[in-house]
Parts: sequence; C-alpha cells; structure tokens
Amino acid sequence: MLKKFRGMFSNDLSIDLGTANTLIYVKGQGIVLNEPSVVAIRQDRAG
Repeated sequence: MLKKFRGMFSNDLSIDLGTANTLIYVKGQGIVLNEPSVVAIRQDRAG
C-alpha cells in the first residue's frame, strides 16, 4: 500500500500553498503558476 501511495508523488513538481500566492514549480521549467491564493468561507444565517 505504501508503494501505491508514494506513486502519487513526483520529484519533478512542487506546490507551495503556504504564502499569499500559490506557486507551482516544475523541474526544468521553473515556476509555471504564481496566482493569489483564495480562501472562501460560507456562513449560513443559522450559523
């Protein structure tokens, strides 16, 4: 099972969600996406 789980990841791609912008880096290409991160929270009147 661990081998199957590890197969979902790649050494050629990294994603940074910890800043004001979401960055996606591809090995050999550099940063291919640099967009503002957005978080939306829906609050119903009932709470």
